[in-house]
Amino acid sequence: MGKTYAHAQEVIGQIDQLAPKWLAMEGDPIGLQVGSLQKSIKKVMVTLDVIEPVIDEAIEKEIDLIIAHHPLIYKPLKRINPDTSHGRTIQKLLKHEITLYTAHTNLDVATGGVNDLLADVIGIVNTNVLVETAKDPLKKIVVFVPKSHAEQVREALGEAGAGYIGNYSHCTFNTPGTGMFMPHEGTNPHIGRKDILEQVDEVKIESIYPTSIEKDVLNAMKKAHPYEEVAHDIFILDNPGKSLGIGRIGELKDEMTLKALAEHLKEVLDVEGLRYVGNPAQLVKKVAVSGGEGNDFISQAKFKGADVFISGDIKYHYAHDAMLEGPAIIDPGHNVEKVMKKGVAAYIKNWLQHKKYQTEVVESDTETDPFRFL
Repeated sequence: MGKTYAHAQEVIGQIDQLAPKWLAMEGDPIGLQVGSLQKSIKKVMVTLDVIEPVIDEAIEKEIDLIIAHHPLIYKPLKRINPDTSHGRTIQKLLKHEITLYTAHTNLDVATGGVNDLLADVIGIVNTNVLVETAKDPLKKIVVFVPKSHAEQVREALGEAGAGYIGNYSHCTFNTPGTGMFMPHEGTNPHIGRKDILEQVDEVKIESIYPTSIEKDVLNAMKKAHPYEEVAHDIFILDNPGKSLGIGRIGELKDEMTLKALAEHLKEVLDVEGLRYVGNPAQLVKKVAVSGGEGNDFISQAKFKGADVFISGDIKYHYAHDAMLEGPAIIDPGHNVEKVMKKGVAAYIKNWLQHKKYQTEVVESDTETDPFRFL
């Protein structure tokens, strides 16, 4: 029996579930950047950056689809010149039929995305969003189910992600009642006969879910429901939805000095060197982190009581302000966002295994950090 490979649209669908496009900052060039999604995918590569050596690696490894964090194309192109590295990169992608798809700020914001991965690697617990950029509004679904299939539909709703309240899952409220309907010409009813009014013992099932998973919840509910036409209602709730945004703030499991934390970061983030601002003997416990360039979020970290803010590309004058006013800063560089390679690759692999596809997933091993230390 031959191997079965995932279609490009399916793989991208999973990336969009992890990091929905609506989470991206305005103007961020996410999504399909080069190539076609109308093909089967034998091999996926996950990378932080898209530079020419990464594409050479992809060609050597016979990659069909690249999932990247940093976009290759930030601004509309006026020309593609193969005499430049940027032009050759695009040319090589097209020539070797390699599709490039980017998840950038949407992956920064996403639950389980770059900032959560960084917090996990660093050892920050009890995390919350540092700077809120979006809410995931809550909705309630009300569906009417024959008693014989109520448990089946409840289970489907829960498995699709509905009914999560705090640390509780599969939460529903159930009310018994009587459903009445009359099938007409052209129907194929699960229960009842044409032109005869039918009465059925039913259960009204109510459950809540975040708007972002509505498609999955509705599909799961309809698949589990025995009726040809499913009677259901959807209500928008005033209950606050989940806060989403850039960066995370939480606590270290154990208090330590700023210098000890810097040394810890150098090891767990696998960096050759880093910069820090503050008294090396200062004890730190509350920590904020933001992948990428974090100058705009220093004030938020201070406002929320962070002892130290961890982020890349901190500018000189911002560092001066932090030195005088706090918080302490550790800058391990922009490239630490490479933690997304392992996280995204594992996410895709889990889905592929569940679907029993033979599509292979690899992490790029090309070094893309432009900085070196003496």
